[in-house]
Amino acid sequence: MNTERNIETKKAILEKIKEYETIVIARHERPDGDAIGSSHGLARILRISFPEKHIYVSDQDSSEYLAFLNTEEADPKGIGLENALAIVVDTAGLDRCANKEIGKARELIKIDHHIDVTPYGGISWIEDERSSVCEMIAAFQYTFRDILKLDTRAATLLYAGMVTDSGRFRYSETSGETLRLAGYLLDMGVDTQTLYANLYLEEFDFFKFQSHVFGKMKITENGVAYLYVDNAMQQQFHLSREQASSSVDFMNKIKGSLIWLAFIDNPDGSIRVRLRSRFITVDKLANNYGGGGHANASGATVHSLQEMQKLVDEADSLLKKYKTENEGWL
Repeated sequence: MNTERNIETKKAILEKIKEYETIVIARHERPDGDAIGSSHGLARILRISFPEKHIYVSDQDSSEYLAFLNTEEADPKGIGLENALAIVVDTAGLDRCANKEIGKARELIKIDHHIDVTPYGGISWIEDERSSVCEMIAAFQYTFRDILKLDTRAATLLYAGMVTDSGRFRYSETSGETLRLAGYLLDMGVDTQTLYANLYLEEFDFFKFQSHVFGKMKITENGVAYLYVDNAMQQQFHLSREQASSSVDFMNKIKGSLIWLAFIDNPDGSIRVRLRSRFITVDKLANNYGGGGHANASGATVHSLQEMQKLVDEADSLLKKYKTENEGWL
């Protein structure tokens, strides 16, 4: 495996970890598998490698979908951050960090695989070509495996984040290195049967929701598929926020549709947008609506049905231009 990539940055991070007695790890709001896996996977590695240190994962929200991983979060206000090292993972900008106290830390490190639009931290380790931050943490441990320990618990957390953020290793960011690191983690005894059951089995109501949504999908003239999961639909089918958001994946097999969008009502009245694509990039489109992410997988927010339609229209124009100028897409 390639252990030399960004080696000086990784060495600097390891030296900071050695230097501090208290380390606080945080991740982004509304956590997904990569956010939970990378924060708690890193914490587990550090706890078993440096048992004398105080290692906290500290955020102000949680994930019902990933509760089976039995992770615990410390109250951000209960930790003396002034003398601590903070490590923020999988978070493009500090405004999205789920620990609103994290700026009080003595030093801050950023570890992320999103495009670095809003830099922060005294040390910043960015690899936006990686499938996940969990992949980066696995590479970090492997690079310094003579110092950093790995056990089944840490491997399971990291593998969970890798498999979810890579779309089960289907997305374009999946590389040979991704699969080699996944194999390295599996060799630690990850129980994939139990993990996949918890990640992918659904209640019967969810399948009724899926059937309902197939009748609600729309497609633009140039092939942008989209759907709107409003509050009433979420209540009718007893959906968690994660389940509602996963509806974007219902549209990823439509021929000729290179962009697909899911709009999901938030409790605060805003509308969360999940943007996905093949071949064509959508991160700059997401930037126009207060979001961002990866070239083919981004998030954004709109605040009205009119703004939602405007985003759909812009996506349609983007797709029309791409299809006019390119060949070989499906």
